[in-house]
Amino acid sequence: MVKRNLKCAGKVVFAALSKRNFYLREYIVKFILEKGGTPMCAFMMYSYFLLDTVDRKKLIDANNDLIRRSDELWVFGEITEGVEKEIELAKKLGQPIKYFDINEVIKSH
Repeated sequence: MVKRNLKCAGKVVFAALSKRNFYLREYIVKFILEKGGTPMCAFMMYSYFLLDTVDRKKLIDANNDLIRRSDELWVFGEITEGVEKEIELAKKLGQPIKYFDINEVIKSH
């Protein structure tokens, strides 16, 4: 297996948002791009938990792997139990964490 050093132009930013804000995921990805980041949004990759066709633990493990591969974690909107776990992992990894009001993100578009 060949290892490559792939470096993004901007920081890779994991978008932490609750499933209640699922429908705003495209606004959030656009916001991250406009701020110079490379967005990593699980809801864009996995849709809505893959319609529960995959074991939830596998999705959580994959989600946590995405956080580990990110440079920063940006939180959008309310902090639910799942978002809190993402914040805890980012803190453990020493990643910068930024918080955004979801309403302000929408207004900026």
